[in-house]
Amino acid sequence: MSSISPNTEIFSIDDEGWLTPARHLLSPNHNHRDDSGDISLLVIHNISLPPGQFGTGCIEDFFCNQLDCSSHEFFGQIQDLKVSAHFLVDRAGSITQFVPTIARAWHAGVSCFDGREACNDFSIGIELEGTDDEPYTTDQYSALQGLTKALMCRHADITQERISGHCDIAPGRKTDPGPAFDWSRFRAGLHSSQGVSS
Repeated sequence: MSSISPNTEIFSIDDEGWLTPARHLLSPNHNHRDDSGDISLLVIHNISLPPGQFGTGCIEDFFCNQLDCSSHEFFGQIQDLKVSAHFLVDRAGSITQFVPTIARAWHAGVSCFDGREACNDFSIGIELEGTDDEPYTTDQYSALQGLTKALMCRHADITQERISGHCDIAPGRKTDPGPAFDWSRFRAGLHSSQGVSS
């Protein structure tokens, strides 16, 4: 898939919680929410597999429980994990969706936001392909901004004040998206009305 930019693509999320445009690759690592209308938090993460390597396809395999754990020594450390996110934005800005937004992806783990624990219950998780200390790409910011605006349109309880890093909902346990993520740049792009279909 080519790079997705909110200046050239229209983002929309249907009633079942699937994004257009995106590649859809259903992960088994999800379950139903107790209340599919209880979605009020967006969590931004990062991931790279193997660590620090991009474009390997291993993230997709990991989220779909198809990772060949013999192919890299690091994978032995994560072979028993069953995790997912709703979305992955790769370095080129391409978006893969693993779980519909109305379902509960397994991305946040032990977590708390605004006094409420178990953030998976009421959040949507976006993984950026990257590391804490390597700058994210322009294409990633563009895609993330367009995706976020579509999510805010579809799930009205997600506001700018309810967008958080994984590090903020699991302090001391998680560090992503890290100091390399430019929150000011990301938030500035949310003021544009381009790229969203209501």
